[in-house]
This record gives sequence, structure tokens and C-alpha cells, in this order.
Amino acid sequence: MVSTLVGKQAVVIGAGIGGLTAAGALADRFDQVVVLERDTLPSEPTYRAGTPQARHVHALLLSGQRALSELFPGFEQDLARAGAVPLRTGFDVRIERAGYDPFPQRDLGWFSYAVSRPALEHTVRQRVESRANITLRQRCRVQEILATSNGEAVTGVRYENGNGANETIAADLVVDASGRGALTIALLQSIGRRLPEETAIGIDLGYATCIFATPDDATTDWKGVMSFGEAPKNSRGGLLLPLEGNRWMATIGGRHGDVPPGDAEGFLAYAKALRTQTIYNAIRHANRLDGVARYGFPDSVRRHFEQLDDFPRGLLPIADAICRFNPVYGQGMSVAALEACLLRRLLEKPAEDGDPIAALAPTFFAEVQTLIETPWSVAMLDFAFPDTRGQRPADFETTLRFGIALTKLAAEDPDVHKLTVEVQHLLKPRSVYRDPTLVQRVLAKMAAA
Repeated sequence: MVSTLVGKQAVVIGAGIGGLTAAGALADRFDQVVVLERDTLPSEPTYRAGTPQARHVHALLLSGQRALSELFPGFEQDLARAGAVPLRTGFDVRIERAGYDPFPQRDLGWFSYAVSRPALEHTVRQRVESRANITLRQRCRVQEILATSNGEAVTGVRYENGNGANETIAADLVVDASGRGALTIALLQSIGRRLPEETAIGIDLGYATCIFATPDDATTDWKGVMSFGEAPKNSRGGLLLPLEGNRWMATIGGRHGDVPPGDAEGFLAYAKALRTQTIYNAIRHANRLDGVARYGFPDSVRRHFEQLDDFPRGLLPIADAICRFNPVYGQGMSVAALEACLLRRLLEKPAEDGDPIAALAPTFFAEVQTLIETPWSVAMLDFAFPDTRGQRPADFETTLRFGIALTKLAAEDPDVHKLTVEVQHLLKPRSVYRDPTLVQRVLAKMAAA
């Protein structure tokens, strides 16, 4: 029987969503997969120090939900058992945007799940730990990625274990899912290789979150609320979603200094000052279950690894190390899961030269651009706010006008509404908006405006 393995041991740096899904993708192609995580990993779905953003609303898009089900068959049932709240896509979340309070609520035929980041991560981690050839080592802080003397190939990593001692571990493949990708950048610098160019969109986003007990008399008109300001004059917005355990999580925020304070009274005052009052009215008398958590996100960043022609063999940065997205759009976890599915597909393909690891990174960097293109095009919409830093697209005003007209059409036509949701959830690429018939309908709306 011909072996399907491509290597003896793979090492994954980081046990967040990116690292866990990567480990799941690697398990069928390596004899052993070792995941190194600097945090103590809780046995229950609770917060951990290495993911401060986990205290805020997280969204798992339909594409991410399907990707996780591809990696871990039956995963949606896992979410349900973890207490995740099913949401009818297009119907159960009330969307309030200028001119539409609310946007028409339609059952588009799919279910997504509202769940806390700790519960989601814990559910994925349980699946990963169930694989006999995957080992999770916690309290292991990776110090550096190791390479051959000529820098052509990665050989393993050096890390500090939970006792403070340094250890090294050999690897045929090292996946850097540590978040910001600092270890990959440090290695490239140490071996004298060119660093990837970066494209940044400075948004200076600041937000705050509180968790509330869902009131007994909560409305049945919606399960969640998304409230948008009106660009460019009002960057404030909010999102309230249900959580496991009969709770609500409310996150509110703004940009460029217009951010919520860290006390409960200030949180409510900021919520009251949103463009719409739905979230404020829902939470003002609700029982608050914790304090106010705050977080800042300075910029979306895309690293152009695809432009490098001499990347070390056996190294693969993924997820946030390649592209870090504005959390307002809820894309990060789903893109990470989609990247893991791409990784698995590439490892399943027979290598032309018999060395699948040698071709892995260049092929991954080339093909991941298709995954990143649509969510990154959404990030470009942040230029609607004048203080956004970065290279504003030359045709941006036309793009905005097209988007406004498309939204009007979606409000009127359920089929167009469904299409826009499919793009939002990364089920279809943004290029579907170039369909000639759709373009003509949108242009007619623009002309009538």
C-alpha cells in the first residue's frame, strides 16, 4: 500500500482557530502533528490570556461553518451540543443601516450559529485532541523557527517549555499560526531574505463589550441586532448576539478616538448615542453579568508573501500572519478555516517533483489570494471614513455609489438579497457583482438616485 504521508512530523505554532484548523488539515498527511501554545489551555470554554479579543462578539460566517464541517465532519452538531444558538440567515438578526431600520428580514434558507469565541475554540480543540496523532503542548512559548545554515529550509523550532527550559523540536513542516507572524518575519530577517511587502488600512477601531442575561421578556422579533452608523459622519456601530447559556453579548464601538469608555454607565451612554436605539433599549434594564471589556484594532494588514520567490522550504505562515481583517466584518475565523481547507487540498495533490513540501508554500501563497480577495475588498470600504489611513482606491466613489444602489436593489429583490449575503459570508466571490444583467440593474438604480 502506497503511503499518503508527506512527512514525519509537522509543528504548528499557536492553538487559536488558525492553528487548530491547520492541525486538523495536517493530521492525515503527517505521522505526527505537534501544536505548541504559549497559553494554559482551559479545560472548559473560558477566556485565556492569549486571545484578549475573545471577550468580544465573534461571528462564524457560513463559509467558515462549512469549512469547519469539512475538516471535522459533524461539527455543526458539536456546536449545537455546546449550546450555540441557531440563527436563520437573513431573518433572525435585525440589521439597521441608514435608510433601512430595519433592512427587510427574509429567511434565506440557511442556519448559522451564534456562539462565544471561547466555546467555539474549545469545540474545535476537542476535535483536534481526539486525533491520536495530534499532540497539544501548552505553556510552550516558541522563541524562534530554526533553519539550515544556508536558510533554504526550515528544520524545526526552539521553544521554552512550561518549566522555563529551552527545547528544540524537529519538523518537516512548520506552520506559523501565532497571530501576527512575528516568528516568520524574524526568520526571514535572520537568514537575509526579502520581507513581504505590506498593504495596510488604518482604521483605529476601538470597541467595548458587555454580557447580559437574556431577559425573560426579550422580544421575539429578532435574536440579534446589528446597528450601523452613517458614513462618513458617524462611525459608531453595535452588534448584539445571543450566546450559549441564555446570554446576550453586546459590542459597541467607533473609530479614530470616538470609542466607548470602560465603565458600565459610560457603556450604556455610548449605546444610547448609537444612530438607532434598539440595542440600548434591549440592554438598559437587562442584568449585566460582567464588567466592560475593551479592545483596540489599529489597522487591517495584508502581507504579500506571494511576491517572494525564495521562501524557505518547510515554512508556512497562515491566517492573521498573512492577512489581518477589520473585526467588524467577522471574517477572520472563517478565512482561517478556509485556508486550512486549502492547505489540506494542496497536501492531497501529488507533487510533480515528488516533494510536496517544497511546492507547498509558493502554491499556497498563490492560491490563497482568491480566498483573500473578497474579504479584503470589503476592508476597502473603510475608506468611506475620511480619517482612514492608506492608499484610497482611485475609483472609490464609484464603488460606494454602486454599493448603495446594490443595497437598494437587495432590499427590493430577495434573489439579490440572497446573493449579497452569499458574498458577505464568503460563499461566493465579489466578482459575481460583475454579472452584466445585475450591473445594468444596479446602474439603473444609480441613475435614478
